[in-house]
Amino acid sequence: MQDIKNITIKKKSGIKRLVPWSSEPPRNSFKRIDSEPPQRKRRLKLLLPVIACLLAAYPLFHLLVSAGNALSSVSRTPAAKEPLPKKADSENSFRLAREALASASFDGSRYRADRTDGLTVYYAINPELQDRVRKVMAEYRVPYGVFVAIEPKTGRILALASHSEADAGWEAQAPYNLYPMASLFKIITAAAALEQRKVTPQTVVPFRGRLTSENPRYWETGAKRGNQEMDLTTAMGKSVNPVFGRLANDVVGKDGIMSGIERFGFNQTLLPGEPVLSSCSSEPQDGSALMLMGAGLCKDVKISPLYAAVMMAAVANKGVMLQPLLASEIRSSQGKVLFSGESRQVRRVVSPETADQLSRMMSTTVSQGTSRKVFRDRRGRPKLAAVDIAAKTGSISGTDPPGHYSWFAAYAPINDPQIAVAALVINGAKWRIKASLLGEQALEAFFQ
Repeated sequence: MQDIKNITIKKKSGIKRLVPWSSEPPRNSFKRIDSEPPQRKRRLKLLLPVIACLLAAYPLFHLLVSAGNALSSVSRTPAAKEPLPKKADSENSFRLAREALASASFDGSRYRADRTDGLTVYYAINPELQDRVRKVMAEYRVPYGVFVAIEPKTGRILALASHSEADAGWEAQAPYNLYPMASLFKIITAAAALEQRKVTPQTVVPFRGRLTSENPRYWETGAKRGNQEMDLTTAMGKSVNPVFGRLANDVVGKDGIMSGIERFGFNQTLLPGEPVLSSCSSEPQDGSALMLMGAGLCKDVKISPLYAAVMMAAVANKGVMLQPLLASEIRSSQGKVLFSGESRQVRRVVSPETADQLSRMMSTTVSQGTSRKVFRDRRGRPKLAAVDIAAKTGSISGTDPPGHYSWFAAYAPINDPQIAVAALVINGAKWRIKASLLGEQALEAFFQ
């Protein structure tokens, strides 16, 4: 009989018998802890506490590593990222220049503003012109006043100023907000008629009523006495409401007026993403409404001072409207030129021939029309005798802000336009000045 020990112990394979370091225990054996070598027991006593400490410290270690990675990534990030990495377009340049305009100052050669993002904006603003219009508005303490000047051939803004004795918070947005256009709309009425080739600047229009009449019921001629007539050039200078009301209704027509409005860019975006609100106009519902619109008496037709200057610059530029440029140049913090004022055509508003005809018509505003007095000294002599000026005035009441709105828009010289301006003054019950005085002072500062 085999011994029990020999039965329970499995025989080793041939390989295991040849390898003396094989220490596989028998399957029915029990391993005792105290059978471990003393050196291994000592190592375990030292190693186990170290492992326990590492496990306990792992969360803190992970946090420190994450923070270090974050700090190292921050150190690798540029301190100031360029908002315009390669080149600025005209829309971006206008926004950047508008945001920094309040901090701009004259550095001896030109206006500039250093933005907090490291960009430097340079303006084409004329210092004498800018200072004069600001001084005039402040001295006369106008309740609300805005002035914009543009170089017709480039679209560069030469002056942009606003002032308010009634509400200082109104000033920042004033050049871009919309106000009733008043008789400046007569320019569009005349342009639409001239483009149709139905009239010339010498065309005579019969009418009835006072020159400043605001009721179309009295404008139609009849068999009774009281009929008048006036050529379009004289009527433009004197801003005769019945003449342009009848011109809109009897000659141009509703479709012609609406087409003219579209060509001048109404109800369209001038600068996408900018606070320059689109000039707006409603559609006249009947003949009476059409006459009121043609005469500039429709309060639903609104325009911003900036756009009024752009519109005048377009007529001065032979009918080509350019996008307004507030920044003449923008440089990065490293001195790299990101934007250099480049003219961009927006649209053609009238033909060159019509633009020339409008110039002749508007020249009478200063010579014998609504602005004749302000452009002459106490002895009746022209203040700017050497400069031919095309201009248009407007007058209407409004509610936002409340008051009487006085417009003056012009460009000069007529044969070689260097400047186009738009001035708006809103007076309360007590009048301060009209916009024509602000415009005259601006042109005087520019040409003298």
